[in-house]
Amino acid sequence: MALPALVIMNRASTAAGTGTLALPGTLTLAAAGWVVSVWQMNGMNMGPATELGSIGFFAAVWVAMMAGMMLPGTAPALVRHVRASRSVLAGPLFVGGYLAVWALVGVAVYAVYRPHESLAAGVGVIVAGLYELTPLKRHFRRRCRQSAGSGTEFGLCCVGSSTGLMLALLALGVMSITWMAAIALVIVAQKLLPATVALDVPLAAAIVGLGIWTIS
Repeated sequence: MALPALVIMNRASTAAGTGTLALPGTLTLAAAGWVVSVWQMNGMNMGPATELGSIGFFAAVWVAMMAGMMLPGTAPALVRHVRASRSVLAGPLFVGGYLAVWALVGVAVYAVYRPHESLAAGVGVIVAGLYELTPLKRHFRRRCRQSAGSGTEFGLCCVGSSTGLMLALLALGVMSITWMAAIALVIVAQKLLPATVALDVPLAAAIVGLGIWTIS
């Protein structure tokens, strides 16, 4: 009876250790994403009139952006997933699947994005603010906090949760480090903190107000 118990304890210890290692690895990758983003986006920001460049350039910048913006908020779900799976490959596979989802989003962005005027930017930001109050936003945000499934599943939930905020980034300046940092902060906070009317409604109102100000 002692041997099976020892095996179980060893597996639990290995899972806990792997989960602990997943956190610094994820944060290191996120930091690298910020470094690459700042380097590549230097001088690119022209607000709503920003050009995306070639597909190769944009793809590299977009994946770096998503690593920097999104990975810090995935840390709790990643640790839960790694500990549940008890595999040393669980962390890399989770992160790979998660970033793959956002890479596909980047392909869609490149296909539909066009430089635009302040009117279109303001309307986009207003729509983004209104999205923050929708049941769809609440559904996906809740899933982001509860899910410990695959990286692909978690990525799809986070796309649904972050759609409005990413729309605001695209509207205001997709190559703006300032807007990237501000929106990343909100995204991480929403992944880590429970939804509350006292915070979410003023945030949505502020985004809508920013859209109105952009138009004017």
